[in-house]
Amino acid sequence: MTAAAIPPGFAPVRFGGAFIEGVGPLYVRHEDGLFRLGLRVEPRHCNPRGVCHGGMLATFCDMLLPIGTHYLSAEAGRRFLPTVSLQLDYLAPVALGAWLEGRCEVLRVARSMVFAQGLVLADGVAAVRCSGTFKIGPPFGDDARSP
Repeated sequence: MTAAAIPPGFAPVRFGGAFIEGVGPLYVRHEDGLFRLGLRVEPRHCNPRGVCHGGMLATFCDMLLPIGTHYLSAEAGRRFLPTVSLQLDYLAPVALGAWLEGRCEVLRVARSMVFAQGLVLADGVAAVRCSGTFKIGPPFGDDARSP
């Protein structure tokens, strides 16, 4: 696989507006009940030391958990999910050119909140562990899920 190649089965995210377009491109893979969010680390995602900026990894996690919830939860799948809290543990540095692959697990959908956790791998190595709480907001006009 070349540095810019996208792994098989991933398709471009086709929703999210200008912010997601600005930090992406993001890719999704959803099959057999599993959701994955992907990103190829580019120079614009890196800090002055040439590794992916912690703020970019936090942004990726803040997209991974609610987008994953859209795919995995019937109760919260078509609703806006603003972040209430987000916790991160940085486990390893992420090199320029690495393939980030985030996996999401919805822990609980309550009446007004969603609780989720995730793991982000960089070229197959655990890089970030995350968990978050999200408010269940108003429904989207269109289905927010792509492919």
